[in-house]
Amino acid sequence: MTIKVGIVGARGLSTLQGFRCIEDTEVVALCDLDGDYVKEAAAKNGIPRTYRVFEDMLESDIDAVVVSTPMQLHVPQTIAAMQAGKHVLSEVTAGVTMDELWWLKETVESSDKVYMMAENYCYIPQNQQILNMVKQGLFGDVYFGEGEYLHDVRSLATRFNREGMAEGAKPTWRSYWQLGKRGAFYPTHSLGPVMQWFQGDRIQSVSCFGTGWHTDKRFRQEDTSITICQMESGKLIKLRIDCISKRPHNMSYYTLQGTKGSFEAPRGLGDTHKIWLASMGDPEDHAAWRPLSDYNVYLPERYKNVTEEQKAAGHWGGDYFIVEDFVEAVKGNRKPAIDVYDACEWTAVALLSELSIMNGGRTIDMPNFKTSSSFKDQIIKL
Repeated sequence: MTIKVGIVGARGLSTLQGFRCIEDTEVVALCDLDGDYVKEAAAKNGIPRTYRVFEDMLESDIDAVVVSTPMQLHVPQTIAAMQAGKHVLSEVTAGVTMDELWWLKETVESSDKVYMMAENYCYIPQNQQILNMVKQGLFGDVYFGEGEYLHDVRSLATRFNREGMAEGAKPTWRSYWQLGKRGAFYPTHSLGPVMQWFQGDRIQSVSCFGTGWHTDKRFRQEDTSITICQMESGKLIKLRIDCISKRPHNMSYYTLQGTKGSFEAPRGLGDTHKIWLASMGDPEDHAAWRPLSDYNVYLPERYKNVTEEQKAAGHWGGDYFIVEDFVEAVKGNRKPAIDVYDACEWTAVALLSELSIMNGGRTIDMPNFKTSSSFKDQIIKL
């Protein structure tokens, strides 16, 4: 049986090549409000059917929906798709309000369909390699991690026409739902891989601090926001989100510290992924980094055997493997790799960080999405 997929959001086709690499899976529909563009994108990519109205696509014979629209549409479209009996792979973040996250959780729990969040930074090969090494105990007891997303997106806050010319400097959705927010509005790229390295721990509380407004005072988002996530175990994750500062991009910087070793991603200018492990035998006061590539034996097997076609999906093959995991979940062969509880907790960091930073960095407790059973469990206290 072929799994028929529809994508909503014609500018978000990062999963397309992944689906094309998997047998018995076919992208048959593309939906976007821009009627001319959706037809153009569908023709370019060999997608047979197009829709302007999302509900019309849901009435068709598709089995699954990829939600790749602006983030404020993710929850409404996911709920509509699941209520129509479709599986959903949703882009990040999962939602834009705490209420939406509760609606999402309740919808998924009441459905027999698969929901998975498409946090593809979890699938970057080096992040998967570190995860495998963590699972094998090479870092010992992991107790601190960092993630950074440094990406100047100010130019994306203004709408341009298809010839690249400004149309009266109209604001885009990013002007409101990203740069119009305070705190760590877009945490999941930075947080997701580190959360997986923390192996089942959960976030207990969130505190957020900002630098103020220095680079571009048009936006409510501060130049840099630092968010501290205290884990239920007492361990720490630190996030830096900076989408304002004038600087080179660095969207995938991570560190990890354990009792037996540490890891750091590249900073740029020839830097490389590097690790140190106590098992290397260095004198205690003369530890020296080694390239992570020296330990490629710890890459998951599917990454060792990745094909050029799969790599072409994007993110060094990560965009293929996330689709593969979603399809396997739809087939009933595995649970969603990033399920609704992960999606809600990782996304809630953005929403709680906004509350924290607007209250002087006050610590805000994270609700437990997995165990909450009443509306009382959903109260956020300042």
